Amino acid sequence: MQSVWDADESGVMQLPSGRLLRGRGFHKPIPRGATPDFALYLLGKKPAPVKWEARWVLWPDFRLPKDRDDARDALREAWLRSETERVEIACTGGHGRTGTALACIAVFDGVPADKAVTFVREHYNPRAVETPWQRLYVARFTAG
Repeated sequence: MQSVWDADESGVMQLPSGRLLRGRGFHKPIPRGATPDFALYLLGKKPAPVKWEARWVLWPDFRLPKDRDDARDALREAWLRSETERVEIACTGGHGRTGTALACIAVFDGVPADKAVTFVREHYNPRAVETPWQRLYVARFTAG
């Protein structure tokens, strides 16, 4: 059974394939309505347990993931699961790390890496991907 977000819900971004993902910041309350089936949390320390399946990637604020292979695997998992599940991507503010992750997931979905930051800023949040090294990380990200 397919379980996806409402495309009009706050923080939901649609990829070119039609897959929907929700980005959010932990500093905001959990949105009303449906909860994620799977969440990817990008934080400098392990988050508190949640009622849904979640994966944590060690990713300090304003930085890049500590383990790039683990991050790539987690981003691919989020993209694959978003075909049939409600997937949430979140960091503290919901902009830098979340935007960077969404841009990388967009690359998996076929968006060219050099266009992925612009795509996420247009379809998710204009403040997404905050630092020069986050932009460079996305520009060098490959789907292969």
